[in-house]
Amino acid sequence: MTSETSEPISHDECTTFQRTLESVGRRWSGAILFAGVAGARRFGEYRRAVPGISDKLLTARLRELERQGYIEREVVPTMPVQILYRPTPAGAELMAALEPLAAWGRRHSADLGDAVTRERGA
Repeated sequence: MTSETSEPISHDECTTFQRTLESVGRRWSGAILFAGVAGARRFGEYRRAVPGISDKLLTARLRELERQGYIEREVVPTMPVQILYRPTPAGAELMAALEPLAAWGRRHSADLGDAVTRERGA
């Protein structure tokens, strides 16, 4: 983080920061991670916690988050087989780091809604 008294952010830091934001900034990814941190484990729990997401897109995002190392998938050999998803330590750490951003969003939600409305030309 930079301020008037600190050194400017380096190109590498900027690139890493941008890559991090893009990895969780994809539509639904942040909401899925928040659901996992809040306790969702089974597919249906994630679906209920993230209203509006299709099963196909939820599956795709869970796979992406698993590849990125933010979610781990566990196959429980029961009848029927259970698939559980949970945040990895890195995923939980990322969500903890993003909590101040979420709090900022809650405080400024009206302003954010106005900005989206202006962008859409309404």
